[in-house]
Amino acid sequence: MNSPRPQRTLADTAAVSGFGYWSSRDVRLELRPAPANSGVTFVRGDLPGAPRIAVDVSHRQDVPRRTNLAIGNTHVEMVEHVLAALAGLRIDNCEVWTDAPEMPGPDGSSWPIVEALLGAGAVEQDALRRQLVIEEPLRIEWDGAVVIAEPHDGYRLEYQLDYGEGPIGRQDFALELSADSFLAEIARARTFILQHEAEWLRERGLGLRATNQDLLVFGAAGPIDNELRFADECVRHKTLDLVGDLALAGCDLVGSFTAYRSGHKLNSEMVRQLLALEAARHPESSHA
Repeated sequence: MNSPRPQRTLADTAAVSGFGYWSSRDVRLELRPAPANSGVTFVRGDLPGAPRIAVDVSHRQDVPRRTNLAIGNTHVEMVEHVLAALAGLRIDNCEVWTDAPEMPGPDGSSWPIVEALLGAGAVEQDALRRQLVIEEPLRIEWDGAVVIAEPHDGYRLEYQLDYGEGPIGRQDFALELSADSFLAEIARARTFILQHEAEWLRERGLGLRATNQDLLVFGAAGPIDNELRFADECVRHKTLDLVGDLALAGCDLVGSFTAYRSGHKLNSEMVRQLLALEAARHPESSHA
């Protein structure tokens, strides 16, 4: 079984700028070092008192197509790519200061955030990272989607994408997650959407600033005015989203996760159920 590892934080502040895909609003992030055992916290620096939202599955809002977090009237939007970058590079403690609610889209992947984090560097801290070990299989289903967690000596992810007939089709991708595999295999995989879905959103005033170069928009023949970075980039991006959503656990996961057609809602529900099972089995070390 993998042993707990030392916690890590940033050696310096990393900055990322861009605009939110949904809101079209400019935003600047500063990802700052944080003390051991503090976890990842979003800080709304644009609001009076700079209110804070700790990354915790209990703070997730039930909204479509993205992962938002909220405490009271304070919220942050589309945090999954930021969380995936931090989790993929094993940055456990970090304050994410933002001057707008929605995180920047950059290129639709985690890569611009990853580059900034790599530039800042990381340092080990004098505390061990808590682990959540999958002790027996857990399967959850909703509306034709499935996520399964199983015992495994490591952290394995598999995603099975099924868009039926069409330019995306069916894709399957699996990897043993490490910083190296994250960087090489999924960090660059971009958000994708079907052309008719993009048109529907724009008709409602959403995503008006994003172009076909800012993410993958699929027409009948494939990406419009863009090229794939991987032949199976769509399923790799879904795996990236899975990493970000599972990071809501706030600890290292030891197990294997298989997702079929799953999205943010079901991914986070898996985290909720795993934390509840852990609290019941090990109340002395339950998730706070």
